[in-house]
Amino acid sequence: MGTRTAVALVFGSSFAVLVVEIVALRLLAPYLGLTLETSTLVIGIALTAIATGSWLGGRFADQLDPRRLIGPSLGVSGAVVAFTPAALRTTAELSPDLLLLTASLAILVPGGLLAAVTPIVTKLRLTNLEQTGTVVGRLSGVSTLGAIVGTVITGFVLVARLPVSGILIGLGTCLVVGAALVEWRTRGWKGTPALALAVVAGGLATTVAPGACDTETRYHCARVVADPDRTGGRTLVLDGVRHSYVDVDDPTHLEFAYVRAIAAVVDAAFPAREPLSAHHIGGGGLTFPRYLAATRPGTHSLVSEIDGGVVGIDRDELGLTSRGGIDVRVEDGRLGLRRLDAASRDLVVGDAFGGVSVPWHLTTAEAMADVRRVLDEDGLYVANLIDHGALAFARAEVATLSATFEHVAVVGEPADIGLDATATSKGGNMIVLASDRPVDLRATQERLDARETGWKIATGDDLTSWIGDARRLTDDYAPVDQLLQPYRPQSGS
Repeated sequence: MGTRTAVALVFGSSFAVLVVEIVALRLLAPYLGLTLETSTLVIGIALTAIATGSWLGGRFADQLDPRRLIGPSLGVSGAVVAFTPAALRTTAELSPDLLLLTASLAILVPGGLLAAVTPIVTKLRLTNLEQTGTVVGRLSGVSTLGAIVGTVITGFVLVARLPVSGILIGLGTCLVVGAALVEWRTRGWKGTPALALAVVAGGLATTVAPGACDTETRYHCARVVADPDRTGGRTLVLDGVRHSYVDVDDPTHLEFAYVRAIAAVVDAAFPAREPLSAHHIGGGGLTFPRYLAATRPGTHSLVSEIDGGVVGIDRDELGLTSRGGIDVRVEDGRLGLRRLDAASRDLVVGDAFGGVSVPWHLTTAEAMADVRRVLDEDGLYVANLIDHGALAFARAEVATLSATFEHVAVVGEPADIGLDATATSKGGNMIVLASDRPVDLRATQERLDARETGWKIATGDDLTSWIGDARRLTDDYAPVDQLLQPYRPQSGS
């Protein structure tokens, strides 16, 4: 085997392993959430595949003709990769208990086969024991380079321009073509036609598999669902979670209880129809910025939304225009805060979610200090939190805010915020509000009652008791994914 062929095979197979790993995260996010645990799981499975494939590839290369192993390794992995989108989505919808097993096989099989290519090729190139170090070192370096390029190309190019199903079907096709070229050169293995048919079948299966998206953005599988009961009603669904409800004809209609609660808090804190300077961390369907524009003419809302694809949906399907005082920037929320001048905002609204959790770097004392910096002396911070079970994350976040602001309160179902000991806490959405000036709690409760939320306010000793011994979150300690109770919510951000 020539040097160029060896380099191409090792580079390409390592490139493909990392494409599979990164795209698997995107495929699993709608069903397992975009959490640290999901990422750790996928990385662990991929590393297991690489270790197993490298070990077994070297062993078989010593026992069999290495030339006869490369074609099957590429071809079979290509067929499995092409079937992965259909297999994972179908399993998630029809047999969710088998999802982890299916996902593990979808990563282990192609990952192991592709990782086996490097030791097989190394065996073919070791024709002189005096050059063992040179050959092994060169091919090991090429393998690592292929993995690096695969990571960069997938993260910065492929995912930004192609649906994940298209990426995997395309990769599967390339791997089968590679197997065909190897077969043609070695005139040994004859399985390529069957695998080519398998790739085609995988592509066709993907088109009919459940769980397809209207749009695949950089971060989400996105759909817009029309409300049959309201002509202008639209629900933005991201990764299977209802993130926003927008009435394109009536921006004052607030469907989700937590948005009505945010509106109640803000309307009680500021005089009616007074224009505000607001910053929104997280955009989604821009429900609340639209509400402020409609009820407080002259309000300027600056929105930090990390997903440009979601912003495109807002414009193309949810009626966002350049008018109305809403300025959307495609940027990370923490970086967006840093760009704001001190004391430049009356209101900051936190409503950013990655899957089912607030991105950890938006929850810490350092992030809250930046929120406090950009608020004026009478400014208000309002954030949407979601938690279940022991509510460990929600308590930790409120503890963090209590150490930053003079006045903090939590709004939610009485059982969830410790105001009804006779009922069982179910968890879900709750609203935390924080300010350095007192908030009119009576007026806030009246607004909550008028909007028929059924929610109450915890503050003072009740809030201190509810927080308990929760540890505040910092940039050095913020295990948000571990504190959150796993669940499958009905509404998100």
